[in-house]
Amino acid sequence: MRILVVEDEPKVAAFLKQGLEESGHEVVAAYDGRTGASLALQQDIDLVVMDVVMPVMSGIEACRAIRAAGATMPILLLTALGTTDDKVNGLDAGADDYLVKPFEFRELLARIRSLSRRNSATHEQAEQLSYGPLTLDLARKEAVRNGQRIPLTAKEFALLEYLMRNAERVLSRSQISERVWDIDFDTGTNVVEAYIKLLRKKVDREFEPKLIRTRVGLGYILTEHT
Repeated sequence: MRILVVEDEPKVAAFLKQGLEESGHEVVAAYDGRTGASLALQQDIDLVVMDVVMPVMSGIEACRAIRAAGATMPILLLTALGTTDDKVNGLDAGADDYLVKPFEFRELLARIRSLSRRNSATHEQAEQLSYGPLTLDLARKEAVRNGQRIPLTAKEFALLEYLMRNAERVLSRSQISERVWDIDFDTGTNVVEAYIKLLRKKVDREFEPKLIRTRVGLGYILTEHT
């Protein structure tokens, strides 16, 4: 797997990176929560191992930011704070597991294997996304509305999938461009607007209610509500 390690202590980060690489994983490292959250959203990351107490942005805050952006990869928090309240705060922020320092490295590997199996099973089960009359078949890469198949290009499909995974939530142009095109948002381009227009023609033009809506000054939202 490609694992993101977010740890502000250089010696601990180096120890984790070396151990995970020796176990066959590819490792990306960050040394504060804000950078970690940014890398988790910008790169192809399979799993995040993240310390809680860090400068700039804590692991809890970074975890919330990752989940708020729609990313679903497993997140394992590492911390010396081992009270029940600490664990609950981490899990409420969107973490999948919590490992208290100090820990044996083999336990970390076991937790990672468990999260990987759980994530794989979840993806296998979630072969379809549905919102109202619209269904997205993730395995066949097909969209269906009111029983009618809607042909989509690969990028249109990726855009619709992102909108559906975040239904009822306003997504900014920068969020869409970073998640669907994997690029930093350029205010001089209208690629997002152009693809939203193409998608509307296919998904909304012949149907009611309209699902892809604009929130002026904010972005776009998939919703049945006006």
